[in-house]
Amino acid sequence: MNIVLMADDKKKELIVQFCTAYKTILAQHTLWATARTGRILKDQTGLDVSLFLGQNQGGHQQVDARIPYNEVDLIFCFADPNATDAWADQRVMQTIHLCDAYNVPIATNLASAEMLVLGLQRGDLDWRQMIRHRHSLFKDNG
Repeated sequence: MNIVLMADDKKKELIVQFCTAYKTILAQHTLWATARTGRILKDQTGLDVSLFLGQNQGGHQQVDARIPYNEVDLIFCFADPNATDAWADQRVMQTIHLCDAYNVPIATNLASAEMLVLGLQRGDLDWRQMIRHRHSLFKDNG
């Protein structure tokens, strides 16, 4: 599975704790993160994380561009509900909208993230691989 990890500044420690707790599950998948979050995760958890640009440099747009092409299977986006940055809220809402439109599971808080990562471990999200495979067949033949 292709998993994207993103976190607002005030949620970076939480995403590190989450990834540390579920490291054995996450390590079995391809992990991507926006730049600063990814560097922190690599340094503090040892997970192999590929980097997008930073959120303010277009990292969110890079993630959003991959969603319609089924190149993203799951997103953990720990947003700060108390943030006053309207632009950041708009970016997160755009990502959520795309996930809803293309049936990509997204967790925006710890409770939903734990449900999804445990579902990932059980195989509850394996249907995403079938969608990605079917999409690649259409793309190759189209």
